[in-house]
Amino acid sequence: MLLQPAETVKIFQKHPSRLVSAGQIIFEQGQPGDYMYGILEGEIELSIDGKVVETLKAGDVFGEGALSHPNGYRFTTAIAKTDCKLAQLDQQHFLFVIQETPMFALQVIRSYSDRLRELKAHWVE
Repeated sequence: MLLQPAETVKIFQKHPSRLVSAGQIIFEQGQPGDYMYGILEGEIELSIDGKVVETLKAGDVFGEGALSHPNGYRFTTAIAKTDCKLAQLDQQHFLFVIQETPMFALQVIRSYSDRLRELKAHWVE
């Protein structure tokens, strides 16, 4: 059985899990990105220009785009919808995990693909 991407982040993180209160900003659109996150408990809302574009739940990962994109900036703002427990990976450890555990890389791609499909379906409605 494969671990969810968030659980893989938890295994490889070098810092303790981060506890975030409902309403707390995790990162803001346009900021440089230092970490990606795995949601161990709770829900996160991602917004663009103040408009919520998606809600993520336990098991999901987010913030990896800033670690993999050349400019390294956040495209969204992430706010805790509920109290959350987050695992986190910095860029160095993210790249290590991608290299050493190809299934994690596939899961992250699959997560992105699933989220993109949902956004596309929403646009069609």
